[in-house]
Amino acid sequence: MIRGVLRLHRTALIVWTVFVLGSVASLVWLTEITADDVHATLAACPRNDPDGGCGIWAWRDYSEPMGWISTFMYYGFWSVAAWSAGALIGRELESGTERLAWTQGVSPMRWLTAKLSVPALVLIVGGALFVPVYRWAWSAHRDLMGDDWGFADVFAARGPLVVAYGLCALAVGALTGLVVRRSLPATAIAVAAVIVLNRYVEKYRAQYWPSADSDGRELPATVWQLGDGAYHPQSHFWPLHLVETGIVLAVAALATLAAFLLLRHRTHPARTPRQESPA
Repeated sequence: MIRGVLRLHRTALIVWTVFVLGSVASLVWLTEITADDVHATLAACPRNDPDGGCGIWAWRDYSEPMGWISTFMYYGFWSVAAWSAGALIGRELESGTERLAWTQGVSPMRWLTAKLSVPALVLIVGGALFVPVYRWAWSAHRDLMGDDWGFADVFAARGPLVVAYGLCALAVGALTGLVVRRSLPATAIAVAAVIVLNRYVEKYRAQYWPSADSDGRELPATVWQLGDGAYHPQSHFWPLHLVETGIVLAVAALATLAAFLLLRHRTHPARTPRQESPA
């Protein structure tokens, strides 16, 4: 089953591998090559340039690609949900090919286990490679970037949260595919579901850990200032990050459990009343 899943979805595996390796290579290039060029350009700017116009484009050559990499990685869970609902589950149920596997000694439970475990492992491995490199690149040249640790994509990409969203999208997509049993409607519903979940969780992100009141004090640029006058210092990153990761993984676990229970209910052989033998 594992070889079958890899062979059937090898295109998606190749795309994901190229995406992760390309992102990592871009981060290394930005940090080791582009940053030196930007520093050289800024050093050559005249000192009497109050608006900083001399080096603003050079600065953007570093900060903007760094931001786009985290954005694409973070919101990549939309693609995971679409693929899981449409290609991984929905298409097979719509065409009926899953029954071919079930008649060749593969139980429905094993079928779904292989369908979910293989892409889950691929997502975890990709995240384990991307996150440490991104954390290194994000910290390497802070003078070339804003104090943006509270931005949604940066917040997620600096830890396991970015992987948790991918796993959650995989589980929600699989559940949606099992419920709808048609690839295109399941894709649309799964993407909409994970977007709503993400927006809801992001909305209350600042409340996942107690914040401090500024009391009118002058705060450093690295704090995350909230609308009610409270703030989160950078030391709150990991508590906030891990709480949100736990929430997203809990949703992923519930969706996975629901998918297995639904499949078991649909494939469990019907029980017929036992007939009494004639006397």
